[in-house]
Amino acid sequence: MGCCCSCNKDKDETLAKESELVERVATQQSFNVRMSSPGIKVEDNLCVTGSGLALIGTALEQDAAYWEYHISLPAGKHVDTILFGLSTKKNRKFYDEMKNSKESEEEGVPSEINGTWMRCIECIRNEDVIGLAVQQSDLPMVQFFHNGEPLYDKAVNRFRGTAYPSVCLPASLEKDLKVQAVVTEKKFQNIPPSAKFGPIIVARSIV
Repeated sequence: MGCCCSCNKDKDETLAKESELVERVATQQSFNVRMSSPGIKVEDNLCVTGSGLALIGTALEQDAAYWEYHISLPAGKHVDTILFGLSTKKNRKFYDEMKNSKESEEEGVPSEINGTWMRCIECIRNEDVIGLAVQQSDLPMVQFFHNGEPLYDKAVNRFRGTAYPSVCLPASLEKDLKVQAVVTEKKFQNIPPSAKFGPIIVARSIV
């Protein structure tokens, strides 16, 4: 019996260490200021306010990943649309060049989302949850969920190259809107579409 108790203790300690490791890895993730639009303000690593494109500085390199964005708005207010999805790597030079370009602006699309795989999610209210499920080997490659409901018409069938989780905040509510990225499984409010979709793994982080 003594051996059994010892084994159980070792197993419990191993699970505890793995849980602590997951939490430490999650805290390494954050929105990257240098990769995001100048109008973005980062609060507490994974919470953003302001306006423009915001990128989490962790490249998606695993086969399947799931994460959520939790929305905070004053009571009674809503956002007509927010863009969610994936983006290629950005830098200050990119935003300086986009500032001088009006081509995309004339089409009603923010110029800084050039080089992204993003979709507009409509009518977003306080405490709404937007989920994203990304897989590199099956179609669709990017799936979107609004409060747990799949948005089939928003799916992205294909993307290539290194991509980063992204959100583009509208200027109309830059002082009221907060978006919290949730990358730890125990804090998810909805269930991923299947068991293969795990939290984002930090394989390569932009520091």
